Amino acid sequence: MRFPRLATAVTAAALVLTGCGSSEKTIDQRPASADGALVGVTMPTRSSERWIHDGDNIREALEELGYEVDLQYAENDIPTQANQIENQITKGARVLIVASIDGTALTTQLRRAADNDIPVISYDRLIRDSPNVDYYASFDNFEVGVQQATSLLTGLGMIKPDGSPGEATGPFNIELFAGSPDDNNATFFFDGAMSVLSEHIDAGHLVVRSGQTDFRTIAILRWDPATAQRRMEDLLTSTYGGARVDGVLSPYDGLSIGILSALRSSGYGSGDQPYPVVTGQDAEVASVKSIVAGEQYSTIHKDTRELAEVSVRMADAVLKGEEPEVNNTEDYENGEKTVPAFLLEPVIVNKDNYKEVLVDSGYYTADQLR
Repeated sequence: MRFPRLATAVTAAALVLTGCGSSEKTIDQRPASADGALVGVTMPTRSSERWIHDGDNIREALEELGYEVDLQYAENDIPTQANQIENQITKGARVLIVASIDGTALTTQLRRAADNDIPVISYDRLIRDSPNVDYYASFDNFEVGVQQATSLLTGLGMIKPDGSPGEATGPFNIELFAGSPDDNNATFFFDGAMSVLSEHIDAGHLVVRSGQTDFRTIAILRWDPATAQRRMEDLLTSTYGGARVDGVLSPYDGLSIGILSALRSSGYGSGDQPYPVVTGQDAEVASVKSIVAGEQYSTIHKDTRELAEVSVRMADAVLKGEEPEVNNTEDYENGEKTVPAFLLEPVIVNKDNYKEVLVDSGYYTADQLR
């Protein structure tokens, strides 16, 4: 199902970078009304440009509605993120929007939030093992994996862009990468991809020469590009010899950059040995440029402007005592409860459509992708 683009009423302001909000209020000094209420926003890291966009978009939209915002980045350090949330509660935050580093590591902080009647919106990554997660805003993450696998098959020529069978039948040598095992989304991406690829692997059309198909074996902790590069280097050395890698399922653009670096060091990217089909996610500038240059094959675009709008609408509703809009109440069970969610639709981006999807929509300017 494809969702229509969200109305932008809640983000009518131009996106102008402003300083992080702060507050001297304590829990006992919280305002009785929603006017000027403090919203705590915690993001995992500034090392990925997508999280910078997420944080800025949320802050700007909330401030346009008159709320005060405390935006924090934890630089992928779990204790730092826990402390940031504790501090936001102490400052008097009325709502918390949390993109977790480890979806299982915030139970104590969320319990304290619940004790102080502070709703929690889990942002993009589902927070697990806590009953104190009120709402979830994300993309259809299983579909992200489906799209990554579909674009891999398209790049190999096994299917056409319209989904009909292609002329190529293989066998093709591929390798699989998965995201961080402490990120709940990573398993959705992997499961979605394998729902497409498994039948082709079983039929012998795709061959994972390393034999490494288990999620835990192929997962890259903290989505670290250097770790992905080392693993790809090891695979090339231990498994391939004179054989060619035809495709790599990569769940994230940062990993794709590391994977491509390892491939380049082994001679891929030259005229007689083109790059394999390498997938990705997040449409980061470096990877879109790589796609345009004919290196990375595809990425999955998740419009963070729309995700920010959904989260801000949720926060605005709960602050006003209203029920936020959701479109999924069945699929996101976090170990303690099924969390009501609003899911957005991801989009496959490749060299053929990047301008339409990313430039014409205003997500990037043409100059940013040169």
